[in-house]
Amino acid sequence: MNINVAYFAGGCFWCMVQPFDTNEGIENVTSGYMGGHLAHPTYEDVKTGETGHYETVRIEYDVALFSYQKLLEIFFSVIDPTDAGGQYQDRGPQYQTAIFYTNQDQKEVAEAYIASLKNTFDHDKAIATKILPASTFYEAEAYHQDFYKKHPERYQQEKEDRAKYQSRHQ
Repeated sequence: MNINVAYFAGGCFWCMVQPFDTNEGIENVTSGYMGGHLAHPTYEDVKTGETGHYETVRIEYDVALFSYQKLLEIFFSVIDPTDAGGQYQDRGPQYQTAIFYTNQDQKEVAEAYIASLKNTFDHDKAIATKILPASTFYEAEAYHQDFYKKHPERYQQEKEDRAKYQSRHQ
């Protein structure tokens, strides 16, 4: 098995685990924080929007079964890459979107993927998703892990709230 790691910030990490976790070749998806200036942040720290961290998922995947390109396709299917203020009902810098690359290949694939998207949006909407080098990943507290499995009703409500927000803001 050849395991690689990818990091994506797509708004609230509660909604970012399930779309990846349910695919063959995905070994593990972990919720956490990346990109900020505070060492060992807690959810209470990050939710203020003042630490510089993004809510992020770490995805461990078998490259023989799952490509980085496919990860990008899933990521962009569950975010609004033109929203610079957060994602759906979750507002603030901690909920902005970003791709944290771990090597030059990931960076180049992400850049090419975003370049291919630019003509799919209205000309007045720019892609706001950033491509940033990966930094220290801090695992979120245990109650944030596998949220969709532990709290299926609440997870479903989060998905519905995202859909309602999206329909009101299109």
